[in-house]
Amino acid sequence: MKAILLGSGTSGGVPRIGNDWGACDPQNPRNRRSRVSMIVEHARQRILIDTSPDLRNQLLAQDIAALDAVIWTHDHADHAHGIDDLRAIYHRSRKPLPGYGRSYALQSLSSRFDYVFVGGDGYPAIVAPIDLQDDLDICGLRVRCVDQPHGPVLSTGLRFDADGMSVVYATDFSTITDDMVGLYAGCDLLVSDCLRYEKHPTHASVDMARELAARCGAGHTVLTHMDKSLDYATLCAELPNDIEPGYDGLVIDLSRYA
Repeated sequence: MKAILLGSGTSGGVPRIGNDWGACDPQNPRNRRSRVSMIVEHARQRILIDTSPDLRNQLLAQDIAALDAVIWTHDHADHAHGIDDLRAIYHRSRKPLPGYGRSYALQSLSSRFDYVFVGGDGYPAIVAPIDLQDDLDICGLRVRCVDQPHGPVLSTGLRFDADGMSVVYATDFSTITDDMVGLYAGCDLLVSDCLRYEKHPTHASVDMARELAARCGAGHTVLTHMDKSLDYATLCAELPNDIEPGYDGLVIDLSRYA
């Protein structure tokens, strides 16, 4: 099993429009961050997490032309508005892609992108919506879910298990709950929300991401959803060996932590 970090940036990406790099060194390519999205791959099956607005370029960069399922953590624009890029996946497979999400997320996405789920005007549906339950099998992986506080709304935290290995994807959370810690306990790889150093009303800070890693006993932690205040090299120098900043295109083979 492996994880492919397609995008590692916050909603504005790095640099922000206006060529605003903030504290990030523009000479380091690992500071150039597109909006968050990730793939979990196992036994030649690929599950995409979220449809970033940058999804087309992300899949091109990784030479990925086929997916087997998609899961939405929530319906915010930086996690969902690349949904139309799934049309190219449909054109290759000629069948709707299974699309999982909590009921509230699917209802919102269906109301905004109805053509994706039901088609119309001669165009076929490209996604088959499926309610994301707390514990189910997707593409041969056990996938378990927990609702995470994301300011005034919820996002979905995900745990993937197969062949004795586990990946947790926990982005867009503002509070660490006991249910989150319970589900993520003992994971081999934690990919965690980490917006900035300072506290934020809807996202995790560096300290909160480190707290989650410690409380759930993660074997290794990769930080994502980072804004322009978090320079890659600076973070590498500050963080312990079992925590690292992610970057667009990072491929994590879980056999390293088995």
